[in-house]
Amino acid sequence: MTDRRKFIKDAAGALAGIAFTGCSLLNAAQAAQPAAKRRQIVIKGRRVKAIDVHSHCVIPEAMALMGLKLTDAVKGQREQVIVVQDRLRAMDEQGIDVEALSINPTWYRAERDLASQIVKIQNEKLAELCAAHPERFVAFASLALQFPDLAVRQLEEGVKKLGLRGAAIGGSVAGEEFSNPKFHPVWAKAEELGVLIFIHPQSTPELANRFKGNGWLSNTIGNPLDTTIALSHLIFEGTLDKFPGLKVCAAHGGGFLPSYAPRSDHSCFVSPAGCDPKIVLKKNPTEYLRQLYFDSLIFTPEALRHLVAEVGASQIVLGTDHPIPWQEKSVDHILNTPSLSDAERVAMLGGTAAKLLGIKL
Repeated sequence: MTDRRKFIKDAAGALAGIAFTGCSLLNAAQAAQPAAKRRQIVIKGRRVKAIDVHSHCVIPEAMALMGLKLTDAVKGQREQVIVVQDRLRAMDEQGIDVEALSINPTWYRAERDLASQIVKIQNEKLAELCAAHPERFVAFASLALQFPDLAVRQLEEGVKKLGLRGAAIGGSVAGEEFSNPKFHPVWAKAEELGVLIFIHPQSTPELANRFKGNGWLSNTIGNPLDTTIALSHLIFEGTLDKFPGLKVCAAHGGGFLPSYAPRSDHSCFVSPAGCDPKIVLKKNPTEYLRQLYFDSLIFTPEALRHLVAEVGASQIVLGTDHPIPWQEKSVDHILNTPSLSDAERVAMLGGTAAKLLGIKL
């Protein structure tokens, strides 16, 4: 098996030009243009490294194995063709120093051999990009979670051989909750490796009929709901008690859960019949929010202030959803939230993410 040092050396030499098309990776060095002036974030005279934990891409070769086209990756949005230098230029304009790349899982229903091929291609391509631009990109591994034994090996190989910084997963595994004991070996391996698990929702397809109509509700409501359900199961089924060292980061500010978290503390008192007496949590449900991490993709200063009040400033990291234009001023969102201290801004912009992802400041 090729060791990590040799892999990175070979990849850096081979990767003359990788590019993003519709947030995808393609060979397009010829399209590169001179970089724009890089915005530097300074707080109280201190240069602050901004690290984005929530940015997307897809790998065309892997999509082809699933019978998907590049336009499928953005579900009807206008296809954007972005070469690496354009991606770097956009990062420079926003003041983003490092992006942690992830791929939304669309392979959880694939057969074992196909899922294995998809994940192998994606993880190796991501590692190649990071090796070619080590100061600007890190990446989360893809996992074939429907086969937990395979996912364990993929996570270990991704981290130890390819230098990936954790794993990106959906909100469930084709409808199966992460709290299912079959997935415990994966969380045990992540805990052992000390790496971050990034949860990015995939909507709630069982509600597809109710999401029809105006407003893109499958995403607008469906994505935050998917995350809310995933986190609630991890808490209430005792999964976080079983794996207290597991590092989990939830996209989009954790969905709806932090906005109405105290209701969770009352549910089993109001309806004991709706709870399992064999599961005795070690603390109140809301307390688990303070051991989880959340990205800052929540739009307003008041929303960010409230998230801090519920989970703690130490648990929030910068997230942009780049290149999907949900929030194109994510750095300024943190800088301009008046309730934050300078120390909290520094931590949210990059200090906390650097520790979670093993990035030198």
